[in-house]
Amino acid sequence: MSAAPAEHGAPPPGSDAAQAEILTIGHSTHGAEKFIELLRAHAVTALADVRSTPYSRRHPQFNRERLRDTLKAAGIEYVFLGKELGARSEDDACYEDDQVQYDVLAKTPAFTSGIQRLIEGSRKYRIATMCAEHEPLNCHRTILVARHLVRAGACVSHILRDGSIEPHTVTLARLVQGLRLTPADPDLFDLEASSVAEEAYARQGQRIAYRRAVT
Repeated sequence: MSAAPAEHGAPPPGSDAAQAEILTIGHSTHGAEKFIELLRAHAVTALADVRSTPYSRRHPQFNRERLRDTLKAAGIEYVFLGKELGARSEDDACYEDDQVQYDVLAKTPAFTSGIQRLIEGSRKYRIATMCAEHEPLNCHRTILVARHLVRAGACVSHILRDGSIEPHTVTLARLVQGLRLTPADPDLFDLEASSVAEEAYARQGQRIAYRRAVT
């Protein structure tokens, strides 16, 4: 999954992203065998780790090096994209009152490069982006990364804890419903492009975005 030069912002709809199909998954509390089973069930051939810190005390099977070796043994490629697509930015400009601002983070060259790398990688691999949370709506892989993949024209679906697949459109509708937001047009077809979606993403981003400790 090689990176290519990218401009600021996500690639426009109609670009190569329009053919990209990308999955997401949360490792949750799965054992290594169960996790591999979930990936194989959906024909995943490459895993993009979007955790800023790719280690877990409670679930060491998902520590970066151990996970990489487990995936390699299963014939699945591993790439770490936590620097580009992680939720804990190292750029002070991405923080306001010590909390990451997703809209600002999404405009950084590193994030743009990470999105482009996923899109290009999807030409060769069936990719799943991975973070920790089992619920897509509680994770930046959905509220930040998937949002901008979809904006670029990619097709995104989420592998849920039980192994079922949920299209991102359905995930977004769940978010809007959970926040009790109502589209101005009840017959609105493209929820993703609506102001309601923008509000939903903003509210959920404010709720889940990383907040650094004040020392």
